[in-house]
Amino acid sequence: MDTDTVRSPAADDSAGRRREQRGWYFYDWACSVYSTSVLTVFLGPYLTTVAEAAADADGFVHPLGVPVRAGSFFAYAVSLSVVVAVLVMPLVGAAADRTGRKKPLLAAAAYTGAAATAGMFFLDGDRYLLGGLLLVVANAAQSVAMMLYNSYLPQIAPPEERDAVSSRGWAFGYAAGALVLVANLVLYTGHDSFGVSEGMAVRICLASAGLWWGAFALIPLRRLRDRRAPAREAALPGFRQLAATVRDMRRHPLTLAFLLAYLVYNDGIQTVISQASVYGSKELGLGQSTLIVAVLLVQVLAVAGALLLGRLAQRYGAKRTILGSLVAWTLTLAAGYFLPAGAPVWFFVLAAGIGLVLGGSQALSRSLFSHLVPPGKEAEYFSAYEISDRGLSWLGPLLFGLTYQLTGSYRDAIVSLVGFFVLGFVLLARVPVRRAITDAGNPVPERI
Repeated sequence: MDTDTVRSPAADDSAGRRREQRGWYFYDWACSVYSTSVLTVFLGPYLTTVAEAAADADGFVHPLGVPVRAGSFFAYAVSLSVVVAVLVMPLVGAAADRTGRKKPLLAAAAYTGAAATAGMFFLDGDRYLLGGLLLVVANAAQSVAMMLYNSYLPQIAPPEERDAVSSRGWAFGYAAGALVLVANLVLYTGHDSFGVSEGMAVRICLASAGLWWGAFALIPLRRLRDRRAPAREAALPGFRQLAATVRDMRRHPLTLAFLLAYLVYNDGIQTVISQASVYGSKELGLGQSTLIVAVLLVQVLAVAGALLLGRLAQRYGAKRTILGSLVAWTLTLAAGYFLPAGAPVWFFVLAAGIGLVLGGSQALSRSLFSHLVPPGKEAEYFSAYEISDRGLSWLGPLLFGLTYQLTGSYRDAIVSLVGFFVLGFVLLARVPVRRAITDAGNPVPERI
């Protein structure tokens, strides 16, 4: 490596590094509101309602002449956004590594997503196509921006600090999500007292997430620094670049082994996040207000969980702490199988268990992967990581749906997800992370 052009984190001035780290945390603070208020709570039901208003007598809308059930439009739009992100991320990641200019690309992705989210204020009447377009743009832009954001981690934190820094970032994000969700719920539940309709309240909540995203993105964009990179060949288009990255990863099979383990257990995590409300409403008979409070509880406790697991990683190492979190996920799902119907208190207990392990397991996975990335290829490798995180989590929902179809029981469906955490545990336990870090050309921290 050309040490004159690529500086190691240890060589950075300590005060400057801390300043960058604090700025880095604020991107999680900025964009996590989109994930919480827009994707998790408000947009799905609202966009479905808008699509139903535009549907024909048989319940179909016809984007580009293709008949689509109004109730499926939101899911298809999310899927399309993933396809767009998968095409764009490898190209942007390679360009970022080749030029060393991540910050302009991060700014472009962040403000594209923020602008699309703010534009959801105009989503009313039967404008379902506008809603779908804005969703595709915002979701794809968020994925690209998160890939670039994650790729800063190896550059702003030396190996011994990454678990703590990554955990604080996740904690910042969950704290922002909880804070804004409280404000959104006050407006939504009391919309009459504020003199606005329910639909207008939802549109304000959606648009406010975009404004929040854009406003707080200014902080990391002011504090993060670009690093000069050694000259590299031009980036390849879309899937060709992804294929080139995967071929390069074959020279680091232990990095690929970790990515496979992460793909498996993260599929379980993402499925629990997306299906827990279905389980609560359909199997346990809980109302919408109860489910929203449970989402808020997850957000709040995920802050504490991310910080707690970050501390445990400093003492026991990231790998052992992640393995422990996977055991906790397994026990939480097993307990969820026995929850009594119509008992919100026990559902809140389940939400608390999910919250305590959610942020930490994701934060430590990110920091552990950062040790396995060859120097100078951070954005390129994190594009593959982000695709694993967002683009390949389809098997869990499929298994959940098939289990319910075959058994007619959401309890069987939710407990079927235990296999993802058990298999992920086995695969991760088999990865010799110290040797993987050495093979990637990185220094091995004292505890990993």
